[in-house]
Amino acid sequence: MGRSRSRSARRAARDQAIQGTNDSSIVSKCSTAALGYIQDGFLQYFVTKRCRRAPLIHWGYYVRARAVDHCVREFLLQSQGHPRRQILSFGAGFDSLYFRLKAVGLLSCTVVYEVDFPSVASRKAALIKGTENLAMVVGGVGGRESGAMTFSVEDYKLLGVDLSELSKLEQALKEAGLDPEVPTMLLAEVVLAYMEISRSDALIQWAAQHFPCAQFVVYEQMHPEDPFGRIMQQHFSRLNSVLHTLAQYPNCEAQRRRFLQRGWAECSIIDMNEFYASFIPEDERRRVQALEPFDEYEEWHLKCSHYFILAASKGKELAWTPLFSKMPGGRLFHTVTCVSGSQALAVGGRMSPTNADLGILWLRFPESMTASDPDCVVVELVSPQSAEDLASSRWRHTTTEVTCQGQKYLFIYGGRSAVQPVLGDWSFLHLEEFSCRKIPVGGPVPEGRHSHSACSWNGGALIAGGLGAAEQPLNSVLFLRPTGSGFQWQGVETHPPFIPRYSHTAHVHNGKLLLVGGVWLHSASVPGVTVIDLMTGFSLDYQIDTVSLNWPLMLHNHRSIFLPDKRELLLIGGGGNCFSFGTHLNLHPVCVCLSNILTSQ
Repeated sequence: MGRSRSRSARRAARDQAIQGTNDSSIVSKCSTAALGYIQDGFLQYFVTKRCRRAPLIHWGYYVRARAVDHCVREFLLQSQGHPRRQILSFGAGFDSLYFRLKAVGLLSCTVVYEVDFPSVASRKAALIKGTENLAMVVGGVGGRESGAMTFSVEDYKLLGVDLSELSKLEQALKEAGLDPEVPTMLLAEVVLAYMEISRSDALIQWAAQHFPCAQFVVYEQMHPEDPFGRIMQQHFSRLNSVLHTLAQYPNCEAQRRRFLQRGWAECSIIDMNEFYASFIPEDERRRVQALEPFDEYEEWHLKCSHYFILAASKGKELAWTPLFSKMPGGRLFHTVTCVSGSQALAVGGRMSPTNADLGILWLRFPESMTASDPDCVVVELVSPQSAEDLASSRWRHTTTEVTCQGQKYLFIYGGRSAVQPVLGDWSFLHLEEFSCRKIPVGGPVPEGRHSHSACSWNGGALIAGGLGAAEQPLNSVLFLRPTGSGFQWQGVETHPPFIPRYSHTAHVHNGKLLLVGGVWLHSASVPGVTVIDLMTGFSLDYQIDTVSLNWPLMLHNHRSIFLPDKRELLLIGGGGNCFSFGTHLNLHPVCVCLSNILTSQ
């Protein structure tokens, strides 16, 4: 008896925590709508206290809303010839889907059923009845409550049922008038992951058996074992909302098999990076980018790679279209180049995406300085002797020492600015006279980029990867090759082409380019070290063994130092601040031995 009570108490606490995610989510959705990311005037009625969220959260809820809306509209379009249709939303919470669709006339011949915990459904019913604008959309304050039904009008039924109790769910839906023979769309946004695996599997199988003509759309998390995934799981565990399904269904293929093995005929699934790139038009992406300053690309792409949209279907009657980081003044994303044993140059960077005109800093320090006496560093703000120079008004760029006719220059290339999201220009800063020089550069001008890598080689500069104008990682290697009168752009072919990436670091050793860490989008692993032979173009990826670490190693926004005598990489810093899952920064330097890698090449 005592154990039974204890289990019941734990389950009640867990259910209450899960219900709490609805309250947090609706505030985030409301903030997203208030900033203009999505058009939804109904969310405000479900929020008691509005709060403006961070841009990264807005982007996350925006792409989620677009993905779900895409699937819903596809269902309504494909089923428009049927006299009756149904949408069944599991764990609907305070979602406004019904109100949005009804307001624009898309629910003809359609009944929407929403199911959530009884307490959530009762709260939502009370809000609808007590809010004039909501009651006006549904056409009244609903009929008399009966059993699990908390609100009912002709085309909208709100039920309070625990999804894990299938017999009660089926009975409640039957009493509410759900017809299994009618084309039905089932929707679960971040719902199945909170359920025990056996219960969520049973729900999927029940739906396949119960509806002969249906589509099941799911949006939730995946990839639990990489560093970002571990931080994500810790976040939900702290909220007492454990993601139960991730261990058994950790990726897209496992999720696809899950539905096919439980009675669904077709199943398509993509991560949110792919959805954003493939299903959101370029002009719409530009509109979103202009809504508020945004520069959290690493966390954005990592978060999108850990969420998927899935659509499973069955039934011939319904045609299916598959889804196919600290410096003086608080700078971020600047560069620091050591130009002598006692001087370094800090270029560009930003405090915020709208505050980036930070100038160029000389850092002067004694050659014998140690980490214990940082006060010996003298910081001097200076400007180059060229009024047209814009090198100091950019971030996520690179600075590389190059040589032209025996003179040393700092080659400042690419990045972002407060005006341009991607820069493709460059400057040559003379390191003795501290003036910008015009030096002829031949060859085809490369695609603009930011968050790329650059390092010196044979008097010129090697540029690799980065994010291009389409916000997609690049996999090109470019060599700014010295000539008699200036420089020439020259491409370096790699075999096989290395996986596109950005926010990585790079080094050259004995004619080999080493790309370290970074972020890539479409791979089951995380970036380790890629070695590219600059003579043959042969490239090979190596994973970094982090088993011995007591914390996740996040290799973006990091710095690396190559120690050629020891053939070791010293990885310093890295990580970032994800407003949804918390901050993770690499706490300690990590030393990686490359002897075996460089010897085998």
